[in-house]
Amino acid sequence: MSRVSVVERQPIRDRVSDAEWQARVDLAACYRLVARYGMTDLIYNHITARVPGEDGHILINPYGYLYAEITASSLYKIDLDGNVVLKPDTHYGINQAGYVIHSAVHAARHDVGCVIHTHSRAGMAVAAMKCGLLPLTQTAMRFYGKVGYHLYEGPAIDTAERARLVHDLGENDVMFLRNHGILACGRSIAEAFNILYWLEMACKAQVDCMAANTELVLPDPEVAAKAAHLYEPSTRRVYGEMEWEAMLRQLDRDDPSYRT
Repeated sequence: MSRVSVVERQPIRDRVSDAEWQARVDLAACYRLVARYGMTDLIYNHITARVPGEDGHILINPYGYLYAEITASSLYKIDLDGNVVLKPDTHYGINQAGYVIHSAVHAARHDVGCVIHTHSRAGMAVAAMKCGLLPLTQTAMRFYGKVGYHLYEGPAIDTAERARLVHDLGENDVMFLRNHGILACGRSIAEAFNILYWLEMACKAQVDCMAANTELVLPDPEVAAKAAHLYEPSTRRVYGEMEWEAMLRQLDRDDPSYRT
């Protein structure tokens, strides 16, 4: 038996650094949480995270697993050109659209550690609204003046679209892909999940408010801007980090297999 085949038979845990394994555990947890809170679309969509200490390497899900099936050892490690660096024990590959969208953000935004893309019902609804996300709730005001919008160009499989995706995202942490879905970015996996959760709640509230067919109250722009400032990571605290341990405890009570 060759040395290469022996290495390939070793568990993923024995083939990666401690830092990468922790990132894998946290990313698997993020997948499970997105499933738990009803933000999945069958086997579609993607959550990616940078591999600590390995410039240009990211972790991504196999194209064929439900989010509730993702574990730390089931994740692919790829580079930003789409080449597989470390393959999990699966016959599934990766989704080209996931690679195109996520590689674009990771390559351009070195401050971003995790990228989440979803097709949630509320997210798609707001993505189709000309008004975009409105500051109707305190939850939505977190994103006031900090939202990007990208016009629909069809399924994101053309690498030429990456430059336009990055341009439209700018320095924002959230972007609506018109007629498509939403994108959330965070410096860490914990922060990215928190941003996605709040954005999803804001979208749900907006859809409910607009469906009520009644006059809506919008805050003064100065008030909305003040609220957004207070939710800046540098103003009070980084949202998501403090909550992460509670999220993991919740998963561990239900099903700790994401850690394997």
